[in-house]
Amino acid sequence: MSNNSQCPFCDIAKALSHSRILLQNNDAFVIRDGYPVTAGHSLIIPKRHVGSFFEASDSEKQSLLTLLERAKVQLDSELKPASYNIGINDGAAAGQTVPHLHIHLIPRYEADDKDPRGGVRWVVPEKADYWSGK
Repeated sequence: MSNNSQCPFCDIAKALSHSRILLQNNDAFVIRDGYPVTAGHSLIIPKRHVGSFFEASDSEKQSLLTLLERAKVQLDSELKPASYNIGINDGAAAGQTVPHLHIHLIPRYEADDKDPRGGVRWVVPEKADYWSGK
């Protein structure tokens, strides 16, 4: 666990009984996103302050993936989404605004976007639509 006093995720990790924590294991925890894209948008976060997925230990990566699966099962039961987007903004150029690794688990619903094709490709909008020849 980190002692980084400037990091909001480290603040949550320090209080292991924090009210926002939905699931946890030895290395990671799950919370709902403070600015959700859809209902149930969740974050899977390592307890140790680490900025990049590529800096996480093998144990941390396994813990994150285990909680990703558990969070999905919970969301399936609670909200019954049609699909999911799973993503990591790894570094400032990729849009990471909190410099503490976190995985976004975003439930998707039939009516939340009239044309969801391309999914995560829309992070670079001018290159997302590869199917229409535009």
